[in-house]
Amino acid sequence: MNYQQNYEKWINDPRLPEHCKKSLLGLTEEEKEYRFGGELEFGTAGMRGIIGCGMNMMNCFTVMRATQGLAMYIKTLPEEDRARGVVISYDTRRKSREFAEKTAAVLAKNGIKAYLFDDVHPVPMLSYAVRYLHTIAGVMITASHNPKEYNGYKVYGEDGAQMSPEATAVVVRYISEITDYLSVEGDADSPLILPVPKEVDETYIEALTKLTLSKEAVEACGKDLKLVYTPVHGSGYVPVTTILKKLGINVTVVEEQAVKDTEFSTVKVPNPEFKETLSMGIDLANKIKADVVFGTDPDSDRLGVAVKNGEGEFVALSGNQVGILLLDYILTRLKEEGTLPANAAVVKSFVSTGMARAICEEFGVTLFETPVGFKFIGEKIKQWEQDGSHTFVFGFEESCGYLRGTHARDKDAVVASMLCAEMVCYYTYIGKTVYGRLMEIYQKYGYVLDKNISIQYSGLNAMKEMNAVVDALKTAKVTSFGGFAVGAVRDYSSDTRIAADGTKSRLGIPKCNCVYYELEGGSFVCVRPSGTEPKLKIYYSIRAKDEAAAEERLSAAKADVGKLLSELR
Repeated sequence: MNYQQNYEKWINDPRLPEHCKKSLLGLTEEEKEYRFGGELEFGTAGMRGIIGCGMNMMNCFTVMRATQGLAMYIKTLPEEDRARGVVISYDTRRKSREFAEKTAAVLAKNGIKAYLFDDVHPVPMLSYAVRYLHTIAGVMITASHNPKEYNGYKVYGEDGAQMSPEATAVVVRYISEITDYLSVEGDADSPLILPVPKEVDETYIEALTKLTLSKEAVEACGKDLKLVYTPVHGSGYVPVTTILKKLGINVTVVEEQAVKDTEFSTVKVPNPEFKETLSMGIDLANKIKADVVFGTDPDSDRLGVAVKNGEGEFVALSGNQVGILLLDYILTRLKEEGTLPANAAVVKSFVSTGMARAICEEFGVTLFETPVGFKFIGEKIKQWEQDGSHTFVFGFEESCGYLRGTHARDKDAVVASMLCAEMVCYYTYIGKTVYGRLMEIYQKYGYVLDKNISIQYSGLNAMKEMNAVVDALKTAKVTSFGGFAVGAVRDYSSDTRIAADGTKSRLGIPKCNCVYYELEGGSFVCVRPSGTEPKLKIYYSIRAKDEAAAEERLSAAKADVGKLLSELR
């Protein structure tokens, strides 16, 4: 059926609630086509979309349909696995609790036990709960750092990582068999819907305390540390303040942003990657003469950090900068304590800073690269637990996602907050600052400027258009960007690296639609479509003698990339 027929079918269905029908009246043809011209895609990270009535929107019907597909998959598993059930969490977004309850009800209707948190809990605690309760799967209702109009549905496997591509493909097949969206039923009163035991929260905090690295420094400096924290109206408030207080680290909360607010009314976008999102925290920090500012996103899997520079002004660190600071700190402390494993390994996404390789080489630690998506880092942890070849010590992505420990298999802003706080204590204890250490890292390994920009797309065909641009790059002849010669081109969709002399080799990592240009001197440019929102993402990692030179090269590289994309679009 075309979008008009789908629209008519929905609006004339007597099962559609009256408030949904009213929301469909008066739509423009373009709006009708967006809502009913396609289905909300369920990928390896689940699904994410704008809240509203329609097949291509986040609503109770699309959530229940997805859950029915998940239930059909679970029912194909052995009885002992089916009996383990599913744990469900949610954040502070619009309709998050309602979507979580609908998910539990559909699972229960299918005879599957559903553990439901009684209040908002972040992604890492959902991941931990899957492992602690030994459930067969987990569901997180969240759209992470997206604007307030969005919500999403993320599915986790039994290891606590996002569901594997193989299992996801089976779930998607079952979902596609459900053509009548309004036909899925749930049982909200089922005895199979159970509360998540309280010890999940308690043991999660206990697991994090075992990962501390600088107890002496924290005991000496924690009580006097002036740390400002904002949960940005999200689910991080309780766990972040709990772990910091448990360690004896002083924390001042931005009270206006501790309120659960579905509209995130104090920020433009609830994304701690942006300094603007931390502005209220920085204002408070200046007022009380604080040392550092933390901010977490709605599902508390990303951490933003602002510290004072050499002039005493607060600067927001990029996800790459926090990543290399934590990497350097963790490896330094493990080495100082004599606890750095001989087979230690670090994992990062390939779009994250190249600085990580130099740091890992300095400490004799193996660095692995994966596609974007923390599930790939989770897969490495699982692999090493099974074969014993390496010991995971740290993983990060440039988008402010970090993980130390194996208690969870996704980004964890709670453990990252703990580590960053004790890192501040550690450098204070030895007479340094975090910003000063960052400058030392640049001086030792060379300056690297890491930036990324996004080109916004819209409409029903946004994903198709973005992928078409990336596909066109694969055959475009490019010899340089910003004065840097292209040494090789990586086409991750075909697992191929083509050197400037034409030599081909395998990349050996999971495939994704992405083109990566290796530039001379260790710089790179990478272009990929976002998997969660209609944005074409361009990553720049520019090596130069200093910041000014890097900014100049970055500007030139951006101009070259912009010209190329204009020619291809």
